[in-house]
Amino acid sequence: MEAVAKLNNVPTSPRKMRLVAGLIRGKSVSKALGILKFEPNAGAAKLEKLLLSALSNWQQKNEDARIEEANLFIKEIFVNEGKMLKRLRPAPQGRGYRIRKRSNHVTLVIDTMTEEQIEKQSKKSNKASK
Repeated sequence: MEAVAKLNNVPTSPRKMRLVAGLIRGKSVSKALGILKFEPNAGAAKLEKLLLSALSNWQQKNEDARIEEANLFIKEIFVNEGKMLKRLRPAPQGRGYRIRKRSNHVTLVIDTMTEEQIEKQSKKSNKASK
């Protein structure tokens, strides 16, 4: 059973947020939380909070299940461009330079990993270690 969390109008550029989102895409929730905890980028703190919100949403849907035994992983994460604030900065000789303050929207989906996916992932990691 999957759970979704959304974060709208984050005041960072989508490009910077996509770099952090790419680090945790497809990882288990516990591993992703560890990565985000020690990532120096500013977007990591916001994504960590979003991931905790998605965990809470999952727990609301599955009250009888335990998070530790659920094998949760990040099924999908994507960053879309949000609203852009346009400003003018004074420039020489009466001109004005345009400043674009970008924002983004982040959507995060977590899901439980099936037995087949666990086996496939373990085979992948065994091939990578050889």
